[in-house]
Formats: sequence, structure tokens, C-alpha cells
Amino acid sequence: MDLLNTLVEKGLRRELPTREEALAVLATSDDDLLEVVAAAGKVRRQWFGRRVKLNYLVNLKSGLCPEDCSYCSQRLGSKAEILKYTWLKPDEASRAAAAGVAGGAKRVCLVASGRGPTDRDVDRVSKTIEAIKEENDGVEVCACLGLLSDGQAERLREAGADAYNHNLNTSEGTYGDITTTHTYADRVDTVTKAHAAGLSACSGLIAGMGESDEDLVDVVFALRELDPDSVPVNFLIPFEGTPLAKEWNLTPQRALRILAMVRFVCPDVEVRLAGGREVHLRTLQPLALHLANSIFLGDYLTSEGQAGRADLEMIADAGFEVEGAGTTTLPEHRAAGGGCGSVCGDGGEGGCHDEPAAAEASELPAARTDLVAVRRRGAGTDLAPNA
Repeated sequence: MDLLNTLVEKGLRRELPTREEALAVLATSDDDLLEVVAAAGKVRRQWFGRRVKLNYLVNLKSGLCPEDCSYCSQRLGSKAEILKYTWLKPDEASRAAAAGVAGGAKRVCLVASGRGPTDRDVDRVSKTIEAIKEENDGVEVCACLGLLSDGQAERLREAGADAYNHNLNTSEGTYGDITTTHTYADRVDTVTKAHAAGLSACSGLIAGMGESDEDLVDVVFALRELDPDSVPVNFLIPFEGTPLAKEWNLTPQRALRILAMVRFVCPDVEVRLAGGREVHLRTLQPLALHLANSIFLGDYLTSEGQAGRADLEMIADAGFEVEGAGTTTLPEHRAAGGGCGSVCGDGGEGGCHDEPAAAEASELPAARTDLVAVRRRGAGTDLAPNA
């Protein structure tokens, strides 16, 4: 297929595909799926070999968020029956992180619900970062605390944070359809602040919220412009009790095409297979490892994930290897600060919600609510975590 040959050549040179080429990847048929995965896999292996980086989430504060993000089970007005608790103490968070590190995680992601941290919250998280680093030699720590105020990114960096996550989630044109309590520009500003403070920027998207192909390409091109080091790709988990509970519109095949498009647009970036992979990729998860070079191990913020041991077995059975603590994740040119920007950044948000054509309507997947399991173990509970 000429399209795929062109995209592979561009990916190996870190050149940006055209919007038309990115859209064409999403429009490929299920019959061509393995060819698409194989092509994007060549680009993935060029920059990351067969390594898989493991990341582990620690939910520092769960639920009761004042923001109205429609995809989120922790949102204002959510009726999802999730765990709700206030800030974990630094030693509690450190113990939770240790479980993930013991399971092979190279990075610990500290997440807290809310619009953004107060200065007191930054102090609290700084102590948590210090506790985790003291107990786990060489571990990377990424903070995800919402919108940052001036100076807060610098303080987190001084405390030992390596990265900061703040997802764009969806295209600028559709953002207001999903969230009204902050703007797309607010999110871009926070990613920019993190980058400027010397933190490794982590920013991604949520697919499956009813967005169009154009929306997906818009947000991925915007991420490339921001040039984050890692791009988490989340697939919407339609929690009962949230506005998007009925959005069951992803198939495993479409999820793979989305991952392939992200890889072609951001060829040398850490593409992370994130929330919702078990729900939407299901038995095709191993194929996604040919596209993404990073995954979350175990549970997510408010939902349960695949067993940690099953993740490790999947990686080995697919012919990949867990990335060791002493290995640099990013290619040399990115690790040195070159980025891919101009030469090539729990699970979301929405305007171009096109109605499916009549012929397509019957092909929409059935809701698989049996696959959505609320997290009842790990951080904030007395039960052992899944790691």
C-alpha cells in the first residue's frame, strides 16, 4: 500500500505526515488492519526497539472534583460509585508506589483530582515525591495535579519530579462540548509551564467520546506541535453515572488504527497505551504493543486494570521485553532535548460529532459494561494493589 510505505519512510525520518495521510490511516478497512499495524510497528521499532516501559498510577486523592469533564468518573455531579478519599499521606503513597516498582514499573505517576493544586498541595506532593525517591532508587516520578499556577512546576521540579502530565484530551474545536469549567487554552498553558520548568512534558488524548476522525487528527497534530516526550492514548471508559456512559463506539480495530495514526504523527515519542485498553482492545492488546512502547501496569485511577502478572506475560508472549531502570526510554536526540517538534508531544473532550451513516450505524459495537470494573483495591483502601 503506497500510503503505508510513505508513512513508514516519513516516520523513519521523523517527518510530519499530511493531515490527509493521517486521516487515511483512520479510514483504512479492517481487512488492511494487519498491514497498518506492521507499518507503524516498523517506525516503533526504529526508535524504541522491542522495549516496553511500565508505568504505575497512584491516585493521591480520589473523587469530588469541582470540574465538569464529561468523561471523568470523579467529575462534579458524577454518580459513578467510585472510591472517594482525601490526600494520601506521603508514606502511604510511597508504599503504594513501591508495589508498582516491585512489579517492574519504571515510572510512578502521582495523580490528584481537582482543578489544580494550591501551594499547600504542591508542598504535600513534594514531600510525597521525596519519600518515593528515597525508598525507590532510580524511579521516575510524574505528577498530574491539574492546572498549574506560575512557579508551581519549578517547585515540583526542585522536589525531584521528572515529568508532568496534563492531557489535551480532544481537539480545540470540540473541547467546549465536553468541559465547560476550564478551556483548551488552559490545558496548553499548563503543558507549556511544565516544559519551561524543565519537566518532561506528558500530554495525550482520550478517544471514543463520539469525536470525528478530524477531531482525532486535530488533537494529535496539536500534541506534536507542543512536543511532549510522552503521549498517553486513553480509550474512554464509559462509567455509569457520567454523561458519556452510553458512548460505546470503539472497536478493537478502530483503537488500533488510532494508535497507528498517533505513532505515524509522533514517531519518536513515547506513545503510552493507557486507560481503557482492556475494555476496548480486549484480546487484541498484544497487537497494540507493536504501536505503543509504554503501558500502565495494573489498575487505573478509579477502574481496575488487567492483572499485573497478565501484563508481564502479555509483553513476553508478544516478543517484547520490559524496559530496565538503567535504560533511557527516549531516542538519543530526544533525550538530549532535541524533541521532534519542527522536524517531526483515565480517561477527553468535542464540535464535529458527525452522525454515523446509516450503513455504519448497525456496525457500532455493543456496550460492554461487564468490562468496566470500579477500583476497590490499592491506594485509599486496606486491600493489596494490583501490580
